[in-house]
Amino acid sequence: MKFVFYTHSLISDWNHGNAHFLRGVMRDLQRRGHETLALEPEDAWSRTNLVRDQGASAIKRFYQTFPQHRSQIYEKSFDHEAALGDVDVVIVHEWTEPELVARLGRIRSNGASFTLLFHDTHHRAVSAEGDIAGLTLGNYDGVLAFGETLRERYLKAGWGKSVFTWHEAADDTLFRPMPEIDRTGDLIWIGNWGDDERSAEIAEFLVGPAQWLGLTTTVRGVRYPDHALDALREAGIAYGGWIANSDVPAAFARHKVTVHIPRRPYVQHLPGIPTIRVFEALACGIPLISAPWDDAEHLFSPGTDFLLARDGEDMKRNLRDVLSDADYAASFAAAGLTTIKARHTCRHRVDELFAVLTRCGTNRVTTNLQSREAAE
Repeated sequence: MKFVFYTHSLISDWNHGNAHFLRGVMRDLQRRGHETLALEPEDAWSRTNLVRDQGASAIKRFYQTFPQHRSQIYEKSFDHEAALGDVDVVIVHEWTEPELVARLGRIRSNGASFTLLFHDTHHRAVSAEGDIAGLTLGNYDGVLAFGETLRERYLKAGWGKSVFTWHEAADDTLFRPMPEIDRTGDLIWIGNWGDDERSAEIAEFLVGPAQWLGLTTTVRGVRYPDHALDALREAGIAYGGWIANSDVPAAFARHKVTVHIPRRPYVQHLPGIPTIRVFEALACGIPLISAPWDDAEHLFSPGTDFLLARDGEDMKRNLRDVLSDADYAASFAAAGLTTIKARHTCRHRVDELFAVLTRCGTNRVTTNLQSREAAE
């Protein structure tokens, strides 16, 4: 089958974590013999900032790292109707412009036989409700929400016909342990500043404990304001700026522990959604200590797969324990990796996607799925 993904950007992961997941999903679809194409707007904010930050060579590097992926940039005059003429499944990310979201729905309602799905991987449904409420989703066959609480929000508001929970996951062909790399640092955090959605939490759960324990610490990410960079320097924390997601597994391998600091809207309004960094870190086999979040869907076993810190003092104790006891650290790193392999890889999510397609897919999609199953 042929899948088309309307994404903010597949090429750029600069402050754009959804690119990580889509790359893994597309890779697994290709492994199964399907054709994939990403369509991204010419003015994509993430790609523009990547080039401004890293230069055009970053785009070239994407294609060198992911030669199997196809991404086409569309402009205002792009003929979407023609581009989707032979497509089986179209998945539209929620950062797509509202006018185009509506246009794709009209194409579907005017007789197109592809299955049209809307994909939400953000907290705007609770933090900017009007943005999502203003989208025209009535002609979409289904909505993919990256957490059960988000799915319930869509259902309660009446956004879309059928809504399915579709969590993000780790691309374990990329995110894997690298024991051959020497660990030269203590702590690494890979995360963007986050528009002040976790500034206090970064100070409490990262900067303070790292400084107090005197850890060799590295931070990678973008959009850090001057006052945040000053705080990192004062704490003796090395700041490395943007890191290509393909380089993250090696970065994890060079450190003994990492932390997870969720954004406040997820903690307060969308419990059960850990974001993709948790999946990726555990897939790399690095011990993880998280600031508070409610694993409402029981994706993991907190205390077994990773440690939870209630506050900054608890984070200090957990970091000290992990760094002083290699066997203790290895035990829950191994448990987290086992959970990822059993439940949370992009292969699992593609299986879930096909289950969704059997429930809300068009006749053409359902027939193609049945034919493929019969052939296998």
